[in-house]
Amino acid sequence: MRTIVVEPVGTVVGGRGEAFDDDWNTEQALIRLDGTRFGPEALAGLDAFSHLEVVFQFHLVDPSSVNISARHPRGNPDWPKAGIFAQRGKNRPNLLGVSRCRLLAVEGLDIHVRGLDAIDGTPILDVKPYMAEFGPQGPTVQPEWATELMRAYY
Repeated sequence: MRTIVVEPVGTVVGGRGEAFDDDWNTEQALIRLDGTRFGPEALAGLDAFSHLEVVFQFHLVDPSSVNISARHPRGNPDWPKAGIFAQRGKNRPNLLGVSRCRLLAVEGLDIHVRGLDAIDGTPILDVKPYMAEFGPQGPTVQPEWATELMRAYY
């Protein structure tokens, strides 16, 4: 395997100052693009979309806490053990998060969002408009524990 180097395109400003689960839909923040690399033209047309997909780094996770085996999601013994690739926890091998959030406004290099489950200071690796055609084709299926876990997440 080769090493991949990624440079953040921006940073989360505002919103939560620390990570904790649930109620992310109430959080508003902005994604501020790196003004040394991008101008406002990089965001031209983005405001025509209602939602974004955002790729970010879990920058505060201690690399020694990365989990590559199975565990009970959120430490709940009532839920079955699931491997790291069968859940969306932050202690993952490459410390990458992917989130969908509502786009509220675009102003200069600032993208105002609601429901982004990343905290103040989080490095943003990419921003993409959400297009329905990139969503799942056909019905989706997930275990009951995942539905229960996500009940209060947004």
